[in-house]
Amino acid sequence: MRLDLDTYREILDTLTRNKSRSFLTGFGVLWGVFMLVALIGGGQGMKELLSQNFEGFATNSAMVWAQPTTKAYKGFRKGRMWNMEYKDVARLKSRIPELDVVSPVLFSNGGTAYFGDRKTTVGINGVQADYQRVSEPKLRYGRYLNDMDVAQRRKVCVIQKKTYKDLFPGGGDPCGNFIRVDSVYYQIVGVDYSTAEGISFGGESGTTMLLPISLMQQTYNMGQSVHLIALTGKKGVVMSTITDRIRETIARAHTIDPTDEQGVMVFNTEVLFQMVDALFRGVNFLIWLVGLGTLLAGAIGVSNIMMVTVRERTIEIGIRRAIGATPKMILSQIISESIVLTMVAGMSGILFGVLILQMLELANTEDGILTAHFQVGFWTAIFAALAIAAMGVLAGLAPAARAMSIKPVDAMRDE
Repeated sequence: MRLDLDTYREILDTLTRNKSRSFLTGFGVLWGVFMLVALIGGGQGMKELLSQNFEGFATNSAMVWAQPTTKAYKGFRKGRMWNMEYKDVARLKSRIPELDVVSPVLFSNGGTAYFGDRKTTVGINGVQADYQRVSEPKLRYGRYLNDMDVAQRRKVCVIQKKTYKDLFPGGGDPCGNFIRVDSVYYQIVGVDYSTAEGISFGGESGTTMLLPISLMQQTYNMGQSVHLIALTGKKGVVMSTITDRIRETIARAHTIDPTDEQGVMVFNTEVLFQMVDALFRGVNFLIWLVGLGTLLAGAIGVSNIMMVTVRERTIEIGIRRAIGATPKMILSQIISESIVLTMVAGMSGILFGVLILQMLELANTEDGILTAHFQVGFWTAIFAALAIAAMGVLAGLAPAARAMSIKPVDAMRDE
């Protein structure tokens, strides 16, 4: 069949004979394509938003902290309160060579930070410089705490996103300014914009103020206690293989049953990331299942309507056959009509889906920065276009076969 202007006019004339039916049929395809594009793009955006909850956090890390014992051991009753100490850091480094970073962390009950006439509630953590290798900061201004800050007990701090916005609503670089917490003034040296809300210790995410651990130890009279030890494994080390050794090392130093998993709490973030990955795989499968299912329903609708159309055009097709139209020409005509209908509706669905996703992107913009990309990839769009074309061909096969089987004599007899 020749694809010229007359051919397209004929196809358009056929499809517009019953505008309502063609519109409703096309809408089924449009909705199916829109659902597929919207689900893929929306799923990608949701994945990015969820991933931001763990952004910058080492995937091969673990956290250790003390809890009341749950097992009696060597004359001690269960329920005993205990605390980790700085010596535990050295014990872990010397006895478990697979560990890379062993960083102690201190917490406080928090307080109120003041800058001028503004104030906000903050949580206070004391950390070493190497803690950034466990939870990587996203510095918008300034720098992170360094070894000299810790060694000299400098009264400096790194504030987080919410604290910065509460104290400096006008924006700008706050580094060099002093804020007051519990009658002590701290100089701001950095602003951390990380959004790892899924893993937060010692306070609400975005409100934590980081101090050199040595300064916090002195200021809050915490002695040699350590509230949490953050760990990362060396490259290639699977944290789950050394979790029991970590627990045993700490437990034996404090006369605790080495099998007391609640008394010496070891939180393996590797397991958490595996769960998140499994969740993403399940969501992606569900997205494609629902999207392709909706698209298939649209294709079946097109095929059914084309069958009805062929039935209504029995006489027309018979006349065409009588004046010399070959079965191949009839086949091309019906399939071309099906392709045009599905392509117009399908491309409209893609455009509608992209428009909605673009609006979602604009709604998830903060400080002029996109927090998530609600868009489909280039190759995904190409795949969708090819799938629409293939769907048009497949939807037209059955009606075309029905049209090819019409004999001129039978068509004239029906008249």
